[in-house]
Amino acid sequence: MVDAWCSAQDVIDATGVSVTDQQLAQAQKAVEVFSNRIFPDGERMRARDLYWLGQAVAYQAAWLAGQFGLETRLDATQIQQDQVSTTLSGDGLVLAPMAARALRRVSWMRSRTVHIRSAVEGAGSWLGDPLAEASDDQQPWTPCLGGA
Repeated sequence: MVDAWCSAQDVIDATGVSVTDQQLAQAQKAVEVFSNRIFPDGERMRARDLYWLGQAVAYQAAWLAGQFGLETRLDATQIQQDQVSTTLSGDGLVLAPMAARALRRVSWMRSRTVHIRSAVEGAGSWLGDPLAEASDDQQPWTPCLGGA
């Protein structure tokens, strides 16, 4: 039994491709590298993220089954041979396209907007103008640090 976010049967169900335990373990390790998470941390992850990680491992394992010499490839983004040229993404030679798509759905891999609150916005929860003298009683007192 391989410690992976999916089983060999999950790979068959998702892709129709039979894989060995070794290919499943290789796929798991590749997805760990690209996701920045390891299998033992699964208990700290949300079920939705574990689902997408399992899908990524399944597609990576199926893709690995059809690859030759994966560990000895060069890191290239453009290949030209016999007047035919192709340009690959940075990880195009080591990560399955469907695995990459599944990884983009994991919560920490998506892009997001971070709202940074201003000092006035984060200062408290009173109503009114925080700079007005009339709102002094609504603000908590804190000592000023500094000075001697």
